[in-house]
Amino acid sequence: MKTSLTPKNGINSSRITPNKGKEVIVYTDGGTRNTGNVKGGHVKTTDLAAWAYLIEWDDHSVYGTGGEYGATNNKMEQTAVIEALKKLLALDFADKKIRLVLDSQYVVNAINQHWLSGWKKRGWRRSSGSLANAEEWQEIDHLLSQFSDYQFEWTRGHNGDAGNEFVDSTLNQYMDQEM
Repeated sequence: MKTSLTPKNGINSSRITPNKGKEVIVYTDGGTRNTGNVKGGHVKTTDLAAWAYLIEWDDHSVYGTGGEYGATNNKMEQTAVIEALKKLLALDFADKKIRLVLDSQYVVNAINQHWLSGWKKRGWRRSSGSLANAEEWQEIDHLLSQFSDYQFEWTRGHNGDAGNEFVDSTLNQYMDQEM
């Protein structure tokens, strides 16, 4: 049985990244301490998983993180996007230009290669059968429908991208504190 953990949020006094364009930049990441991640292994209900986001605009930034036990890395990647989109709506940013930067090809490709729209047309199923994390995909689809201008961009993880490094570090600190 999955147990959700208490999310944490924060405000930074300045930006993490140097970009000062007119768009809102969002970094998200998800991860897990999957002790069953061996050949033939599965995520255990005691494995800690976490997500984090960083939202930057003008000279401001906010971040959030949270987690649960027994979730996969992919679910945490999706949850990070979901939580970031919810925060963007709370900030009244639905009509702003949004750039989401992720190190998850799974999520980026689902949006950019229109897998999401195909799954939706098939009743939230893949052409080959069931769709993992269908509830999360449905929530992402619903949230994205409320934004007028967004793009998803992939970045290589652990490769010097300051925003990506921040969210990775934030979710790992969260897991360290919860263990």
